[in-house]
Amino acid sequence: MHPILARPARLASYLAGWLVVGALIAGAVSRRGLSVSEAVVFVLPPLLVYAFICLSAWYVCRAVPLRTSGALRVLAACSLAAAVAAGLWFGLALAWVALLESMPGRDGLAEAYGQQTPFLLSVAVLLFLLALAVHYLVLAFEETREADRQRLALQVHARDAELRALRAQLNPHFLYNCLNSIGALTTVDPSGARRMCLMLGEFLRTTLHAGALARIALADELALADRFLSIEQVRFGSRLEIERRIDEAALSARVPPLFLQPLVENAVIHGIASLLDGGIILLDVRRAGGRLVIAIENACDPELLTPMRHGTGLTNVRDRLHALFGSAATMTARAHQGRFRVELNLPLSVDD
Repeated sequence: MHPILARPARLASYLAGWLVVGALIAGAVSRRGLSVSEAVVFVLPPLLVYAFICLSAWYVCRAVPLRTSGALRVLAACSLAAAVAAGLWFGLALAWVALLESMPGRDGLAEAYGQQTPFLLSVAVLLFLLALAVHYLVLAFEETREADRQRLALQVHARDAELRALRAQLNPHFLYNCLNSIGALTTVDPSGARRMCLMLGEFLRTTLHAGALARIALADELALADRFLSIEQVRFGSRLEIERRIDEAALSARVPPLFLQPLVENAVIHGIASLLDGGIILLDVRRAGGRLVIAIENACDPELLTPMRHGTGLTNVRDRLHALFGSAATMTARAHQGRFRVELNLPLSVDD
């Protein structure tokens, strides 16, 4: 269906515009030997019918699109359509004049109106050509909007696919390291290994639910990180210490699920595990205006920094933040005096 006919409000606006055009044409006709009332009676009724004829320009434009049709074909189609439309206008005008002349006291109208025929035919052609130009513009706008809509849909699908791939990458990487930890405990601390298996099962149960969500509260994300750290504390005992600096105002922020876990895992596997005496992992979370700043800092061996700087965990988190926030989120990682610090700075969101 024609877009103007699809909505009554659009049709009303369209006809109102044609009434304005009709008033202008009637004014021009009244200066060519007719009175204003005669010009209005002669012009407006056929013009309103012609307004619906000009809607056919929509179908001409769709049948002969500018993008795929040559200039000669477009010119020929538009010229032919304008000539046909002007002929219909002329026929309408003749029929209307005959009807008016049949009324009592209207003798001689045919001759008076006939003098306006060349002017009205040229106006009819120009109006249809104008209708063609407007419809071509409308089609171009709709094509542009549809292209933007498709491009946005492709971007959304690509981002979702990327996030699914990154999340799929995360789970086996985490399980691999946890199973290694459990395997290391089975010979030296069987009860600890059993306890770690139970804690791992609870952790996986929780993460299965959280991983299906787009965003979760930062408080829940920190709780997941604590579950992981409690699992690793079974393995490392007093070698692993946790220090927390948590801004309560930041706990309601909405964050991607399981995006801290790779960083915490990185701090344990590539930091604390490489030190004979272990060390401290610091979780520093604060709200800075409309931003959320999260830092994870751990003791490390300066000679074993390469896995921490370029490991799977850091790459995973960096890619997820880029997919979700683009340039609005940043992640920095640096080592200084035996400490390795990863800091995230992302937009603060408290809506689900």
